[in-house]
Parts: sequence; C-alpha cells; structure tokens
Amino acid sequence: MRAIINILLVLLIGFLIYTLYSIVKEPIAFQKEKDKRESIVVDQLKNIRTSQEMFRDITGEFAPNFDTLVSVLKTDSLRFERVEGDPDSDDKFVRTVYFKNALDSINVLGINLDSLRYVPLASKGTEFSIDADTMTYQKTLVNVVEVGTRWNTFMGKYASPKYTMYDNSYVPNAMLKFGDMNTPNITGNWKNK
Repeated sequence: MRAIINILLVLLIGFLIYTLYSIVKEPIAFQKEKDKRESIVVDQLKNIRTSQEMFRDITGEFAPNFDTLVSVLKTDSLRFERVEGDPDSDDKFVRTVYFKNALDSINVLGINLDSLRYVPLASKGTEFSIDADTMTYQKTLVNVVEVGTRWNTFMGKYASPKYTMYDNSYVPNAMLKFGDMNTPNITGNWKNK
C-alpha cells in the first residue's frame, strides 16, 4: 500500500512539474518570438526611413507611395558638396558640387528597393502603409511622412490579443511605425535598438 502511495505521489509531482513548465514556457516563447519579429520589422522600417530621407534630399519632400520612392531612388542622383578651405575665415575657400547616383548609395547600404515595401514575416504581398504630405507646423509648411504596419500583421500565431497578458505593452492592433502625419518627425515608436 505504501508503494502505491509513493508511486502516486511521484506521478503527482511529475504532473505538477510538467504543468508548471507549461505555464512558464508559453510567456517565454512569446517574448522571445515577439522580440525577434519586432527586430526584423524594425530593421525594414529603418531601411524605409533611410530611403525616404534620400528621397527628400533629392526632391525636397517625402514619397507618398513606394512606386514613386523606388523609381526616384533607382533613376535620380544625390547632391553632394565638398568645401576646401575654411568658409568661416576671410581666406578663399572652394565649394564643389557634384552628384552621385542614389542607387549606388542604396546598394552600399544593402537596401533592396524591390522588397522595401513588403512587411517581413507577414503574409506574402503584405505591404507597409505609407503616407506623405505637407502640413503647417508653427506657421511653417513642413513635409510629413508615416510608414508602418500593425503588430498582428507580422506576429504569426502570437497575433491574438490573449498574449497581452504576458506583455502589457503588446497591443496587436497598434501600429509599429516611424513618422507621424500630425507632427514633423521621423522617429520610430519602437524600443531603442
């Protein structure tokens, strides 16, 4: 009889250990996958932001869509200035203006313009939302841009709101983005990485 009780206790302990492991395993797996997926999507958003900054250097405004962004960066040139001498002194200085193909700079940065619009880890063909315009900010007309995607677009099996219990900052329907159509900034709303 004592042996049967010992066996039952061992089985009960084993069951409790397995249950505890299962309870702890899911939040850890979620956080690990969330961090990994966020990092990949943020890297793509950073590439888009860099591309938008180059587009603005060329045209003076942000691209309102990916077709325009890609077309200009593939065919236009960036303007550079080289200053020789000290422009703050009375001595003469020489300012040289030259142009360089924007696509060369894009290639050096390792940005793939053909896949720039697509959200990594999302369903095939899912694109980032993109918007650009001008607005009056402190009595000045400024260019604004906003590019992003919703978390549930790229979170796979973790797109459900039930996972908010593991991370109270996780809102599946919220946007992961840079820029803002109501404020002239191009900062991202992701954690510092």
